[in-house]
Amino acid sequence: MSAKPGHLMGLLNINKPKGITSHDVVARVRKLARQRKVGHAGTLDPMATGVLLVCLGQATRLIEYLMAGRKQYRATIRFGRTTDTLDAEGQLVAEKDASGLTESRLRALLPAFQGDIQQYPPIFSALKQGGQPLYKMARAGQTVEVEPRPVTIHAITWLAWAPPDLTLEVICSPGTYIRALARDLGQAAGPGAHLAALTRTASGPWTVAEAVPLEELERSPAWQAYLHPADRAIAHLPRVTLDEEAARRVAQGQQICLESQFSPEEEEVFELVRAYTPAGKFLAILTPVEADDKLWRPKKVFNPG
Repeated sequence: MSAKPGHLMGLLNINKPKGITSHDVVARVRKLARQRKVGHAGTLDPMATGVLLVCLGQATRLIEYLMAGRKQYRATIRFGRTTDTLDAEGQLVAEKDASGLTESRLRALLPAFQGDIQQYPPIFSALKQGGQPLYKMARAGQTVEVEPRPVTIHAITWLAWAPPDLTLEVICSPGTYIRALARDLGQAAGPGAHLAALTRTASGPWTVAEAVPLEELERSPAWQAYLHPADRAIAHLPRVTLDEEAARRVAQGQQICLESQFSPEEEEVFELVRAYTPAGKFLAILTPVEADDKLWRPKKVFNPG
């Protein structure tokens, strides 16, 4: 990386360790990079491990696109014990005998939790109600009522059954709570359950196999080698290379004509494109002007450096 510490732009795929918050990871990256502008895409609870995408500098403006991707988890659900937080870190609420559960019984329950479903989020979560995070209200002893939210669970794969623990792979939409899935599966099975362990194995195309452990990142004298270009966050968008005049206009926030860049079919499909300077430097995200789909305007402009 040519940028100096304090002026870095890019993103890190970090394998978050167990026992610290996502905010803790951001704080440690801030210290390492010696810059304030650092943020993460998609919170992991302290007990969870795995893929945590951390953005530096102008790349923080791309967090919304990173968060929009599918998520994949490896989850261990423990039957017979329910907790207030729905995971292993919470206070025990109830304990019931789970010895009667069988593999066939649990397998038969799983299809009901796949597809487009309504899910009640945990009351111990960062979701806000009246501007206040739910977990703060819950810890203060306030009554917390939540509405169900639509989520999509694309696939649930059975990995292991070692009573009372069931390990599953879950591929789901953003906003899905695996803790809530554990709660609901426990209720359906009878004796209740909580989430005993969780690893995010993928977020969009980013996988845990490619993630760098946080401690390894911190002790590496060449840690910036782990920093991915910011535009990898939107690699799924079509790419266009602008000429000098168009790049100048976009840098100034002006609209341009991209008629020659696309076929008529493509113009109808693309809602966003990533634009580059003639030298190949990432410059902007463009979106069509509603009045004329041949004209495109900058949605976000970046300093190509």
